[in-house]
Amino acid sequence: MSTDLEVRRVTRSDEHRWAELFAGYRDFYRLGTDSTAVARTWEWVVGEQHGLTGLVAVSTDGTLLGLANLRMFARPSTGTIGLYLDDLFADPAARRRGVGAALLDAAADLAAQRGASVVRWITAGDNATARSLYDQHATATPWVTYDMPPARRP
Repeated sequence: MSTDLEVRRVTRSDEHRWAELFAGYRDFYRLGTDSTAVARTWEWVVGEQHGLTGLVAVSTDGTLLGLANLRMFARPSTGTIGLYLDDLFADPAARRRGVGAALLDAAADLAAQRGASVVRWITAGDNATARSLYDQHATATPWVTYDMPPARRP
């Protein structure tokens, strides 16, 4: 981890910059502009609702450079609990400074503190830049992810 970075939990005072970073994350994944989704997610993260924990990577001058949103999940197949990394994002201007690595290391530490058996996440198959970082910290799995909409009943 870079020595000019600190990773810590989000605080209420991080809201404006966190929202900018999360909007950047949403833009990167072409999710569109949605201030309601950003505000709702902020409330979940800062309030640790739905089991979410928000981490931020902060430079020595106090600038938020990246974020990670994580939550615990049950793993029935192993009878253990895992830590799921929902979102990881570094400010494009701060990339290649160790922001992502610092957040992944902090996620691994949090998993150990909570007795989790794994830290798991997904990414786009064509996200080569992120995958080169992820390959240094984790093992890609052979699993394919599916999304199914909820049933719509009259």
